[in-house]
Amino acid sequence: MTKKAPRFSMNEPHFTMRAWHLLAPRLAGLVPQWLKKLGASRRVTLKFGSHAVIVVVSLLLAYALRFDFIIPQEEFHRLWVGEAIALATKMLVVYLLGTYVVWWRFAGIVDLLDILAANFAGSVLFTMVTTAVAGRNFPRSVFLIDFLLCFLASAGARFAVRLYHESLVNSVSVTKGHQGLLIYGAGIAGLNLVREIRSNPSLHYRIVGFLDDDAQKQGATLLGVQVLGRGRNAAQIVQRYKNTTQPIDQIVIAMPTASARQLSEALANARATGVPCKSIPGLGELIAGKVKVSQIREIAVENLLGRAPVYLEHDRIRQSVSGCSVLVTGAGGSIGSELCRQLAQFNPSCLVALDQAESELFKIEMEMKDRGEFVPFCPVIGDIRNYARIEEILRKYKVTSIYHAAAYKHVPMMEDSLIEAVSNNVFGLYNMVQASVQNGVTSFVMISTDKAVNPTNIMGLTKRVAELVVSSMPTTGNCPCTRFVSVRFGNVLDSNGSVVPIFKAQIASGGPVTVTHPEMRRYFMTIPEAVQLVLQASTMGQGGETFVLDMGEPVRILDLAKNMIRLSGHEPDVDIPIRFVGLRPGEKLFEELSTSSDQVLPTRHEKIMIFCGPTLEYDPMRRWLADLRSACLQRNQCAVLARMMDIVPEYQPSHRWRTLLNQSATEKSPVSGNEMKAAASA
Repeated sequence: MTKKAPRFSMNEPHFTMRAWHLLAPRLAGLVPQWLKKLGASRRVTLKFGSHAVIVVVSLLLAYALRFDFIIPQEEFHRLWVGEAIALATKMLVVYLLGTYVVWWRFAGIVDLLDILAANFAGSVLFTMVTTAVAGRNFPRSVFLIDFLLCFLASAGARFAVRLYHESLVNSVSVTKGHQGLLIYGAGIAGLNLVREIRSNPSLHYRIVGFLDDDAQKQGATLLGVQVLGRGRNAAQIVQRYKNTTQPIDQIVIAMPTASARQLSEALANARATGVPCKSIPGLGELIAGKVKVSQIREIAVENLLGRAPVYLEHDRIRQSVSGCSVLVTGAGGSIGSELCRQLAQFNPSCLVALDQAESELFKIEMEMKDRGEFVPFCPVIGDIRNYARIEEILRKYKVTSIYHAAAYKHVPMMEDSLIEAVSNNVFGLYNMVQASVQNGVTSFVMISTDKAVNPTNIMGLTKRVAELVVSSMPTTGNCPCTRFVSVRFGNVLDSNGSVVPIFKAQIASGGPVTVTHPEMRRYFMTIPEAVQLVLQASTMGQGGETFVLDMGEPVRILDLAKNMIRLSGHEPDVDIPIRFVGLRPGEKLFEELSTSSDQVLPTRHEKIMIFCGPTLEYDPMRRWLADLRSACLQRNQCAVLARMMDIVPEYQPSHRWRTLLNQSATEKSPVSGNEMKAAASA
């Protein structure tokens, strides 16, 4: 008894694919080498000449079809006259419309419509001139047949070139060490990735198939690529292709609009295969034009946030920035440097970057030069606590808009440096506010933080005071007023001093990864997203508003640590341990963007709201600031803290500060720096 040969083996790619890979090298070899080496000008000449040949042959075939391939002798004269007119009229239209300069290897639907329009216009002109010259004896049906043949031939020639580059050349290169890709996601992003890889063989990828969880796509073929299964079948599919001529070397997640949960599930399915897993850029970057779909890269932790892309009112932002001299304070920091990058896109007349850290300022200056920005970029060294220096900068550069990102932000450090935190975050901000009013600045945006809501630390307290200072500035008066607004948001990923670079360093050293508390949660967004919303908020309001950004759902820090460990190729608590170290001074388990008693109103942008909390009038605020400055000059820390608690009664001091305040109230005497250190050590 003989065994029947298997009809189809799941351990091998489809038979037609194998046959195509065998046939492709022979078909590709038919193209002469000299044709591949033609220069740009000669290629244009060749394409123009090719279209002329198509025009001549199309009319000849149209005549032959009209007379059943037996052209009467008396019609030859009309045919030659028609050929001359067709060449003159159609080639004139092609030349004027420029359809011959388009790269044929990238021909698409838009080019097809252009070809249709050019052929239609050429045929109309050909018909009119021929009727005028040859009269009505010229066969009218030839006009229609000629139009159809000429359109089909010219479109076919272009798409044949694309077919050669995307199918024949790519099929030949499969055997030359290109990596096999399994694309996770057969949506628009996945299909665009297929198109870009096929049109660019230098990427050195070959596409094996799709993975998709849509039941309707199972087994379907999209752009010649088969959907091989669902995400949970990834490990089986990789194993099936392991010993074939088309092994899977890499999985690419092409799901730029997926939620955090969907991305986490896709990552888990991909990691189960044992092959490297990467992703395409997020939709926000694709929309901004910063990257291409084909720029495959490692999966980053921000991919797992599942943040929806930010849509901006670019015209409004451009109207507020274009032609203006813009100052960014704290320009060497994470938010300040990103503000510089994004503001440069809206063509300010001058972009002034202020910071007291010369090294960071030098980095952003070099980056702006490397980016080739044509906007005048002026890095300046200065301290916002120096009022004279601020006024000098505003006058020299005629600044009209300010984005104030300079602040001390490190929570534990500010717990030990109350006077310095107040000096920088409150009086530095007040210097900027006063200088703006005195020098005719029209727009002032202060960057705030979610730690200003029900603050439990000195940093959050000083930022809440800064918000009150900004909101107290008058919005009416006889002289032109500066429009002051604050923008409040939570943590940004990968910023200086944030948890992400700390986790990265701990993972690189083999652990342990230190987490303060198993239930600690924080709001997160990416730096570009935060800055985009800051720019959008800067176009809103009449002055005095505090805008709150939609941060989405809070992220558990423990989950963030585990995801980062997995992205590095390790398993949490197996390869790299996680250790809980307890809350640091001034920290709380959950951050808030507004209190439950506060009213939050919507704006015209879905991700920006207006915070309607208590505010102060300008004159009482000015007198209060004078008292606060006096306490700071005396280095009386308890007096400074008590003054701030007068206008921020929701502040919840740490045990250490509460003890010192109680001692001060009992003793009725200032607390010196030595007493503070002794209390801290206790």
